[in-house]
Amino acid sequence: MEPNLDTTNPLRDEIIKVLQTCYDPEIPVNIYELGLVYNVELDEAKQAHIRMTLTSPACPVAGILPGEVEMKVKAVPGVSDAKVELVWEPQWHPSMMSEAAKFELGFF
Repeated sequence: MEPNLDTTNPLRDEIIKVLQTCYDPEIPVNIYELGLVYNVELDEAKQAHIRMTLTSPACPVAGILPGEVEMKVKAVPGVSDAKVELVWEPQWHPSMMSEAAKFELGFF
């Protein structure tokens, strides 16, 4: 059964701020601006559901980064729990980066 998700909760903005503190150590841009976070939702119990990917399935931080994200999101005041779902579809592509990330990485 799909949880009843609330994407209009202002707590979502706080979660996004925390996601912007998570980095792949090889890339000087946070995972949110890189476009690695596909979805951030909260259910009625204030459990955060995060769908994210990595730049590659062979990414060296594959075993670390999702746990870091989950831990940081769980620490956001008001969040009762956090679950990170690591997905590979759609496959990440540099076009998913924000304009700021593209600029930072010299894509212009």
